[in-house]
Amino acid sequence: MQQFQVPQYINIEDRIIGPLTLKQFLYLAGGAAIVLIAWFFLNAFLFVLVAVPVAILSGAMAFLKVGGLPFPTVLMNGINFYLKPRLYIWKRVPTKKVTAFRPGEAGEALLKTPSLTESKLSDLSWSLDIKEKLGR
Repeated sequence: MQQFQVPQYINIEDRIIGPLTLKQFLYLAGGAAIVLIAWFFLNAFLFVLVAVPVAILSGAMAFLKVGGLPFPTVLMNGINFYLKPRLYIWKRVPTKKVTAFRPGEAGEALLKTPSLTESKLSDLSWSLDIKEKLGR
């Protein structure tokens, strides 16, 4: 009989490059490439203005988790939230204000159980019919 090894950690990404997963490495490499290009083409002041946000963003994309979700997922959810159109409709429905229950009102009929009938068998039949209609 053949034996097979069952994978145990299927929800954990593989570490490809040192302690980094492939996604983490690509986020950091992309950020480093943008910073390197900025180093060659921009003067010192503009380089700092571009390099610092890019480095922070690439580090956050690689390592930050917000509420257990990776930062790229949170970022995409935020972008989709602001770009997709939303339609909020609210229509106030007037409700009748009930302060207290008074005997003799219309609500009493809903709370009242049927009075005793001629036989207990008909009471049992009535309760079974009600339970069938309620789906219990």
